[in-house]
Amino acid sequence: MFWVVLQRDLMIAMRRWSDICNPVVFFVLVVALFPLALNPRPEFLRALAPGVLWIAALLAALLSLNQLFRADIEDGTMEQLLTLPYPLSLVILAKTLAHWLVTGLPVVAVAPMLAITYHLPADAIGTLLLSLLVGTPTLSLLGSIGAALTAGLRQSGVLLALMVGPLMLPVLMLGARATDIALSGDDPTGPLYLLGALLALALSLAPPAAAMAIRISAD
Repeated sequence: MFWVVLQRDLMIAMRRWSDICNPVVFFVLVVALFPLALNPRPEFLRALAPGVLWIAALLAALLSLNQLFRADIEDGTMEQLLTLPYPLSLVILAKTLAHWLVTGLPVVAVAPMLAITYHLPADAIGTLLLSLLVGTPTLSLLGSIGAALTAGLRQSGVLLALMVGPLMLPVLMLGARATDIALSGDDPTGPLYLLGALLALALSLAPPAAAMAIRISAD
């Protein structure tokens, strides 16, 4: 069932190019506009890069979360999924993984190219890439809880951001800190281990919590 839902959501996403493009275009625009509005000196941009790149990644994740379950609830698919004899948390996990693959992974893919424009050295870019690979799935998992709670509401984007934004702050701070530590030449494994622990915690807790919220929204 997990793979069936994952494959279905990926096929639907391939037909909706705007859903895929919006977060990554937003990410690129935010990161690209900062140097134009601020001091373009390399040392200034280099110091600014970890925070800018991670804040843009978090905002791009929030932008895409609103549609995670809404279409399935509106067209009745979620009602059918609720009647299946499979754990709903596995369905939620499959849908969240599909969401990350079409919205989070493209952001991770373009981040190193944008980091070069901020004059980040190779070691810091590698740490940035690793932190985003671990951190952005955590953002999707945490966001799935808020998306499930607000799936039955219209114009719920601001409410969703207010609900899950505080939960995402530790991921933002650890991801930016790991890149900043690598930029200064120190060992960033501490924040990266903590990011991995947050991902494991979100994997174990977020799908059941989102499943419970979906049942509440469906009622």
